[in-house]
This record gives sequence, C-alpha cells and structure tokens, in this order.
Amino acid sequence: MDVQGAVAIVTGGASGLGLATAQRLIAAGATVVLADLANSPGVAVAAEIGAHFVAADVTDTDSFQAAVDKAASLGPLRVVVHCAGRGGPVRVLDRDGAPGSLETYEAIVKVNLTGSFNVLRLAAAAMAKTETLPDGERGVVVMTASVAGYEGQIGQMGYAASKAGVIGMTICAARDLASKHIRVCTIAPGIMDTPMLARLRDDVKASLAASVPNPPRLGLPEEYAKLAMQIVENGYLNGETIRMDGAIRMAPR
Repeated sequence: MDVQGAVAIVTGGASGLGLATAQRLIAAGATVVLADLANSPGVAVAAEIGAHFVAADVTDTDSFQAAVDKAASLGPLRVVVHCAGRGGPVRVLDRDGAPGSLETYEAIVKVNLTGSFNVLRLAAAAMAKTETLPDGERGVVVMTASVAGYEGQIGQMGYAASKAGVIGMTICAARDLASKHIRVCTIAPGIMDTPMLARLRDDVKASLAASVPNPPRLGLPEEYAKLAMQIVENGYLNGETIRMDGAIRMAPR
C-alpha cells in the first residue's frame, strides 16, 4: 500500500516505537493521528512532527472511537499501528508463597490484549467503509506483541499471557477481515531501547544488550518503524507475527 494521501493512527505515538513509526509514516506522505494517554506529551510531540493528537485510552471505546473519528475526518483511514501497551511484575506465587496479584494481571491483560481487540475492531469498522484501492486493499493493521509471548520470563505472567494472546489473534483477525480487504500483521520485538527501559541502570541495560546474539545491542525504535512500514507497503504480508529480536531466545530470568 502506498500511504501517500492516506490517514494513519499510531497508538502510543507520543514516544518510543510509536513515535518512530509516526515519523516514518509522515515522511512517506501519510497524515498521522497520534493516540496516546492524556498525560502523555502527545500535544507537544504532534506539534513538533506535524501530526494530530487525540487523547485516548485503548481500553475505552468512546475515547478510541474519538481517535478513529478524527482520523476519518482527515481522509480515508488506511493504516493503524498499535504500539500502546504496558508491563508489570506478576508471578503465580510471590516470594512468600502467597498467590500472585490478580488485580495486576487483569490490568495488564486489559491494556495489552483487550485494548488490542478494541483498537482492531473500531479501526477495522472505519476502514471497511472506505473505497477499495486500485491494488485491492482497503487497509492494514499492525499490532505489537513481544518475544515474551513465546518465552515469557519469571515474573511476566500478565505480560507474557497478553502478548501471546495478541499473537494468537493475528491469523484469526487476518482471516476475519479478508473479505473486507484489510490485512493484519503483528511485530514481536525483542529487547528494545525505549522509554520503558530508560528507567534501568546503565549496567543492567548493557547486560541486556550483550544477551542478544547478533547484533549484540538493544533494538532501535527506528528498526521497528522500518518493519512496520514494510508490512504496510508489502501487500502480500498478512496474518503473520514477525519476530524482530536479533535471534534472542529469552532465558527463564
């Protein structure tokens, strides 16, 4: 798909993977709506890169529908790159042998998995109303999972389960939306140099980088954005989850 003249929504677009993707889409000629939380720097970021901003919670139907409506008012919504998500420590049993936190587990799953379905369903409904392009496409959705969806580490119960759920949704959604000419793919990043990792000590980050086989470094948001654009532009990519992880396979801890 050629994004020139198309409208795209990028969730979590105020920073990290989402921001890098929004910048690449704009450079390719798309009009971009950043959908991020109200307390994010979205207003300033959008003004800086030439995007539009809508305060939206991906788990809330009304606020994300507002982002979809804003996008549709700017032109045909063709692209959604869904980067919004969260982590948090959850174990089956805590260190004292007590049951792990159901509240934290449910909160992570709500954002990462339920939020992904909410974004997918609302965006697809808008895409399905657009005219079919000459190449036969109407739109494409790129979701974000994680290598934790395959090899969850100790303490990642909520994160691993939710990201495995996104991986499982991918082929199902692609088949479900095939009749509407809407493609769905997912990227499963490894250890990425994002604001989520910025809170770690430098020595911890260096250790994580050294654990990646090749290249032995953290992944860059720009590399995620490049892959997201390839999915958007390559009309034969559909129903697939693509690992982008430097060949890492996560250890138990």
